[in-house]
Amino acid sequence: MADREFDIIVYGATGFTGRLVAEYLAAHYPDVAWAMAGRSLTKLQEVRDAIGAPADTPLLTANADDPAALAALVARARVMITTVGPYTLHGEPLLAACVETGTAYVDLCGEPNFMRDMIGKYQDAAKASGARIVFSCGFDSIPFDLGVWTVQQAAIAKFGKPAPRVKGRVRAMKGTFSGGTFASGKATAAAAMKDPAVFKALIDPFALTPGFAGPSQPKGVLPEYDEAVGGWVAPFMMAVINTKNVHRTNFLAGHPYGADFQYDEMMVAPGLGEMGKAAAEAIAKMNPMNSDKGPAPGEGPSKEERDTGFYDIAFIAEMPSGERLTASVKGDRDPGYGSTCKMIAESALCLIRDVQGEGGIWTPGALMAEPLKKRLEAHAGLTFAIE
Repeated sequence: MADREFDIIVYGATGFTGRLVAEYLAAHYPDVAWAMAGRSLTKLQEVRDAIGAPADTPLLTANADDPAALAALVARARVMITTVGPYTLHGEPLLAACVETGTAYVDLCGEPNFMRDMIGKYQDAAKASGARIVFSCGFDSIPFDLGVWTVQQAAIAKFGKPAPRVKGRVRAMKGTFSGGTFASGKATAAAAMKDPAVFKALIDPFALTPGFAGPSQPKGVLPEYDEAVGGWVAPFMMAVINTKNVHRTNFLAGHPYGADFQYDEMMVAPGLGEMGKAAAEAIAKMNPMNSDKGPAPGEGPSKEERDTGFYDIAFIAEMPSGERLTASVKGDRDPGYGSTCKMIAESALCLIRDVQGEGGIWTPGALMAEPLKKRLEAHAGLTFAIE
């Protein structure tokens, strides 16, 4: 792997998020051998010039539906970053090529049905080839995966054992989504309507832990008063994928959180009393994926919107004794794009520079929790704290 031509290839560099990833690497990592890849050389040239990347930045072309071209592409890289979704529609050929060539891989997947299928199909082959395949290296699901890991490490240090129950509570968030995210959400919803197995994967908290089913989990689908935060909470749209990744991290790591671990995620509604209840009920009725008027692929929040975005998430560990411990994860940019582009780039760099690990299909928390946490605090504007 060390003798490959490129450290990183960004596949999908002409898309909205891929462009942000390329821009981040160009601005912050001149010492990394990286390339931009996509379907169109002309578009790659336009993006390279628009983001101010060096004129000699390598530009590589390959179609997502051309296995031979993808195999040749990934064989040149130590790690592939792919932002080409929906992954259910476009993701498997690139992942398969990485598995075959032993190439590390990171993506932004928030599609549980795709992840479940790929785990079943490629886990053994990835382990044999040494390919480290890491799903969900953006806002789905790094802040949540590492947030739970952080609070559990603190619980073990303080109480001598992990908490059997952790609550993820989004206290504040400012940001929007791009056309790619909208397309992925719509594709997942459409697949669930057609295939009962997809729907089952969406509602099963242990869909990504083959052979293991833990205890009944909090549903998080209705507004409720949460004493732990002193206010009303509402369903959180991304819980459907984040909770599965947290359980997979626990599964892959040998259940350091316990085999009886329970976890859910909800949003803290603004306001107190009846105002908070009304706000929680209003949030519960909102689902942007139900609209047909989302952004088109290639569209997304402006630079000002990305730069002024932020998020603040609490992770509350509850012990059987009634004692609590809270960790927080905060980000300094729009969660889906300003922060996500940094998280996925740093995940790729962590695979190259900080961790080894055997092949297989991983979560960030199971493969590289502590080194990735340090890297994100140092470079990506995230903070992890015990409150």
